[in-house]
Amino acid sequence: MNQIDKQYTELLQDILDNGVEKKDRTGTGTLSVFGRQIRHKMSEGFPLLTTKKMAWKTMVVELLWFLRGETNIKFLLDYDCHIWDGDAYKNYKNKIENYSNNLKVPDDISEFQSAMDIISNQIKSHILTQEEFINKIKIDDEFAKTWGELGPIYGSQWRSWRVGKGIETSLKTEDGQTLYEAGSMYIDQIQNLINDLKTNPDSRRLMVNAWNVGELEHMVLPPCHYGFQVYTTELSDLRRYNIWFNNNYETGMERFFDPKNLPDFDNPYYVPTPKRSISLMWNQRSVDTFLGLPFNIASYALLLNIIAEEVNMIPDELIGNLGDVHLYSNHIEQAKEQIGRRLSFDERYALYTGHDKTWEEDGGNSYGKINGLDMMDDKGIPTRTREPYPLPSVKITHREWYQHEKVKEHLGEKTFNEKILALRPDCFELLNYKSHPPIKAPLSN
Repeated sequence: MNQIDKQYTELLQDILDNGVEKKDRTGTGTLSVFGRQIRHKMSEGFPLLTTKKMAWKTMVVELLWFLRGETNIKFLLDYDCHIWDGDAYKNYKNKIENYSNNLKVPDDISEFQSAMDIISNQIKSHILTQEEFINKIKIDDEFAKTWGELGPIYGSQWRSWRVGKGIETSLKTEDGQTLYEAGSMYIDQIQNLINDLKTNPDSRRLMVNAWNVGELEHMVLPPCHYGFQVYTTELSDLRRYNIWFNNNYETGMERFFDPKNLPDFDNPYYVPTPKRSISLMWNQRSVDTFLGLPFNIASYALLLNIIAEEVNMIPDELIGNLGDVHLYSNHIEQAKEQIGRRLSFDERYALYTGHDKTWEEDGGNSYGKINGLDMMDDKGIPTRTREPYPLPSVKITHREWYQHEKVKEHLGEKTFNEKILALRPDCFELLNYKSHPPIKAPLSN
């Protein structure tokens, strides 16, 4: 059953019913509540909302951008992902305007001051529009290097958290490289997490943090989802057996669980069966509930799948701890549309019959409506305008051309980082996704 859409639309209704009006940095205004939680069992399906169509590829591109340690929007634009355009453009515009406003010369040089005023006005008059700015990022590599950078945001903190200079101890990556640059040391938190999961899966320190207080002022936007933690548990024999059987039943095996005569779960002839499950919990200080939260849910679910695959564990539970949970004032009507309303008997009956006649016009009477409701329920006729659909699943296909055993013997296994760099958006296939139409809403920067 699709519980994630139900939780999400109930959260929208919660904000509409209990939210307080608050001002915000964008000037848009919000309805806000504080301290909410989302929980989802990954065994129930991949948590991509179905009550509105989601931009799957956009979400995948952003997550790959984070995992690659990227902080320049050029990578995003190469894959037609535009969710960070507004932040990059705002950063560019603010810096140009600040530069032109701060051109100063001594007051007693009036002619030179006049010339500086002219130069300042010319700079302001040549500020690119957002469309021009984005197009130039796409085609001009030098411009992109300067103006496409967003500072040490998520990707930087996840893969290269700077810890300062003069530290004598070294940190080595999976492939043996030491993480030093210009006298400073950088910690790859994602690689550390992978290493710890493989060597100490019961650790209570399986965490990744993006809230680097010393670098917040250098980021175009401080992290909204600022950290996550993972947790693993050993699988019972029964659960391992169920996984083993589901992976191998096509070989003609009969389903028979005997705890005294268990199959060899690690037999390479079959699909090896994981020994552990893994859950992920993320923390979020600020939640744009209509536009941002659906992406956050799916993004961390996909991250959980990627990590689970790398450490050979089964994705278990996804949990989101949410701080300031808000709807922007220009998202209110869209939220109501997604929540939907209950369908009348005649609206459901029209869906059931495929024509516009009412129950009475079709020869029915009021006493028979109970039977009519039962018939419609049995056929799965929706009860709301945006009834959730069953959740999809996701298949990850790696571009590993050298997986032939002889080639592997020569080159060795790919490191986690090599796998991430080789992944492209089309490596993530969304299976059996059915949704209601998209609902457009403006993004506040």
